[in-house]
Amino acid sequence: MIRILVADDHTIVREGVKQLLSEENDFVVAGEAANGLEVLKLLRDQSFDVLLMDMSMPGRNGIELIKQVKGEKPKLAILVLSMHKEKQYAVRALKAGAQGYLTKESAPAQLVSAIRKVAGGGMFISDGVAERLALELGGNHDEAPHTQLSDREYQIFTMIVVGSPIGGIADELSLSVKTVSTHKTRILQKMRMTSSAELIHYAIRNKLIELPD
Repeated sequence: MIRILVADDHTIVREGVKQLLSEENDFVVAGEAANGLEVLKLLRDQSFDVLLMDMSMPGRNGIELIKQVKGEKPKLAILVLSMHKEKQYAVRALKAGAQGYLTKESAPAQLVSAIRKVAGGGMFISDGVAERLALELGGNHDEAPHTQLSDREYQIFTMIVVGSPIGGIADELSLSVKTVSTHKTRILQKMRMTSSAELIHYAIRNKLIELPD
């Protein structure tokens, strides 16, 4: 039996996933969490085979949560089920320790296959993600500027480009305004840009943010 912990801050998503997985005789959703702190508490109190988690939950950044979970439970398989396109977070999630990455647009059958694969010790990623991962691990210096950002810098970059003010970012991440401002300065330096407007144009051009229809 594959014991699964489902972590997503949206109740309707958790319920949908549970209903889908209940159709598989060898799956059991043994726990559910709405934020990173709940994930950690459940993992410390119970035994699971797979953590199926969203990237964007309150309390802790997805990449940071993956790293902490793998530090405490190195044998636990982590499968990310995210609203973010692969291009945005997949490689970072895998480098942090996840065994697979799926978008919420994926077919239900694909999710079932992915859980079985990571539970068995395998990886579940698309060919495109595998290629980008190989390039980054190989030290390809021709990669796009945003790939040079640290995980925290990339998190703040994504918040800046969707219009979040510095004060709002500081509050959400429990950082000081000065710290966020310092990160923004480093982001601009690394990406060789001078303003938030340039960052936004870059994000749109590289399809790192979703545009309304």
